[in-house]
Amino acid sequence: MPRAFSKRTSRGSRSKVAAHAGPRLNLFGFVPFRLNRLAAEVSSALSGEYRERYGLDIPEWRVLATLGLRNEPCSAQYIVHCTRTHKSTISRAVTALMERQLVERVENRNDRREFDLGLTRRGRTLYERLIPRLLRKEREIMACLTRQEQREFARMLGKIETSLDLLQTIEEVGEAEGY
Repeated sequence: MPRAFSKRTSRGSRSKVAAHAGPRLNLFGFVPFRLNRLAAEVSSALSGEYRERYGLDIPEWRVLATLGLRNEPCSAQYIVHCTRTHKSTISRAVTALMERQLVERVENRNDRREFDLGLTRRGRTLYERLIPRLLRKEREIMACLTRQEQREFARMLGKIETSLDLLQTIEEVGEAEGY
């Protein structure tokens, strides 16, 4: 256990400060911390591919990517659910993308009082330009692993996602939530 920090008091004697009596968490060995840090770094590395050239931030990319994955429009709630991004963040991203005419509102076929979101032609073109760049960047990031390690890593991530009841495919999200 590390020694307590000490400082000199006004009388010149030492007093103990920040003594730690309980168990300590090895933050750099703590899996949630490591996963969060890794996700932040990977997102940052990928964002370079769409930030400088296309002026998109991470939440805007998440909206564009979710809509680009689908053949039909979807609700903002669907995007929130898929990306695990707060609804206010998605709302701001949607507004910015609509102002740039990359995303548009589309009447919901099931409920005419509601609107879904879809990519405009311009948004679809941008999405299709970005995919090869992002896949190349993913390959660069994963290049430190052998092909077998990459498969095993994907399998292990899938197991963790399953244990947390995270849906892993667009079909699962659509079936489970009815978005």
